[in-house]
Amino acid sequence: MTPEYLARYVLPPALSLLPAAMDTPNARAMLLAIALQESRCCHRRQVRGPAKSFWQFEITGVRGVLAHKASKPHIANALSVLAYPVTDDATTPYVAIEHNDVLACVFARLLLWTLPGALPGKDDTEGAWLQYIDAWRPGKPHRATWNQYFGMAWAIVEG
Repeated sequence: MTPEYLARYVLPPALSLLPAAMDTPNARAMLLAIALQESRCCHRRQVRGPAKSFWQFEITGVRGVLAHKASKPHIANALSVLAYPVTDDATTPYVAIEHNDVLACVFARLLLWTLPGALPGKDDTEGAWLQYIDAWRPGKPHRATWNQYFGMAWAIVEG
């Protein structure tokens, strides 16, 4: 999989399941940068780990999106539209996101939605890094790759 593929075939249907205000260039760039950072857009299952999807969600992240007041109604709607059970049990969506890229992207966008601040713009690489760290809480963050991936994501978003 490539980030260009995600941008063309995964982000549009995923973001169409959410309120229009969630579909912005900043959101698209963050989603692509995080997929690149987490899995290089290559691994739907974490190498030697429990995380799933190109955005590498663990079950605790799925639970968080299902429960957070800002994301709960939106994920319930997306699950319903995609014919998944709407429940507080994270097991079914956690299993599903490994192979349902659209659902995984919805979870990723909603995790970003739970953050208090606005998504960073193209020139705010450090702000984007800090939001990624705040939302994903990676066990072993790799700061050295972020700037390249964030720039690549913006280049794709801007066409």
